[in-house]
Amino acid sequence: MGPIGPGSLILIVLIAILFFGPKKLPELGKAVGSSLREFKNATKGLANDDDEEKKKEDKK
Repeated sequence: MGPIGPGSLILIVLIAILFFGPKKLPELGKAVGSSLREFKNATKGLANDDDEEKKKEDKK
């Protein structure tokens, strides 16, 4: 399986429009974007916590 090509991407968008309707798509896109942003911030916070713990262990 390779990456998604332009034809596949167009097909996915058309199916999404048919399934959700054009009025709901902006709301769904906004929800997905905010979810990804929260996930990114949470994983970044975990990585920062790990770095701080390593620094504390190195000082001991």
